[in-house]
Amino acid sequence: MQVLVVEDDAVLADGLSRVLGGHGMAVEVIGNGAQADQVLQRAAVAEVVVLDIGLPGMDGFEVVRRLRARGSAVPVLLLTARDAIEDRVRGLEQGADDYLVKPFATAELVARVKALARRHAPQAAALALGDLSLDVAAKRARVGDKVIELSVREWAVLEYLLQHASRVVSKQQIIDAILPWGDDLTLNAVEVYISRLRLKIADAGVSIRTIRGFGYMLEPVA
Repeated sequence: MQVLVVEDDAVLADGLSRVLGGHGMAVEVIGNGAQADQVLQRAAVAEVVVLDIGLPGMDGFEVVRRLRARGSAVPVLLLTARDAIEDRVRGLEQGADDYLVKPFATAELVARVKALARRHAPQAAALALGDLSLDVAAKRARVGDKVIELSVREWAVLEYLLQHASRVVSKQQIIDAILPWGDDLTLNAVEVYISRLRLKIADAGVSIRTIRGFGYMLEPVA
C-alpha cells in the first residue's frame, strides 16, 4: 500500500513513517501543504493520504479542498491537534474521509489507514476457483449451480481467501482485511469461520489448507 504522509513536525513524520512502514506500507513524507498539493496532482501517487491540518502556508483544509476539486477520490485521513467540533466538521465537509485528534495511539492510526484502503479498493465483479464462485455485487456464493448460504463474516472470510487464492494468509491478515475499524474478532473466531466454510465448500474442488505457524491457503484440490 502506498501512503503519503503530509506532516511538518519532522519527529512525528519520522515516527509515522516507521510505524506504517512496519506494517508493510510504502511511505512518502512531505513537510508542507504547497508541496503536497503539487505531488497530489500526479495520478495514483498514493492509496491513502495522512494529512496534518496545521501545515505552514497552505493548511490541510486547503490541500484536501483542492484535491477534491480536481476530482480525486483518494482517501484522506486528517491529523489535527484541534479538538473543536467545528474543525472536524470543516475537514469532513472539505472532503476528508476520516480524522484523528493528536495525541493518538499508533495502533488506531494503522487500523484507520487500512480501513480507508479497504473501503476504496476496486472490487472484482466475480471471483472463482474450481467449482466455487462468488458474485461480489449480488453477494451470492455458489458451488457449481448450487447457492450456498453464508453469514456476513463467512462471506467476508471466503471472499478474502479467494482474492488471495494459492497464497498463505494469516489469521491476523484476515481480521485486518474483513473488519471495519472498531469492530472486534478473535483469532479463535477465525478458526470457527474457517471450519464452517470447509463444510460448505466441501464439494467445490477446492480446500482451505492450514499452514501451521503461518495461516491458511485456499487452493484447488489436486
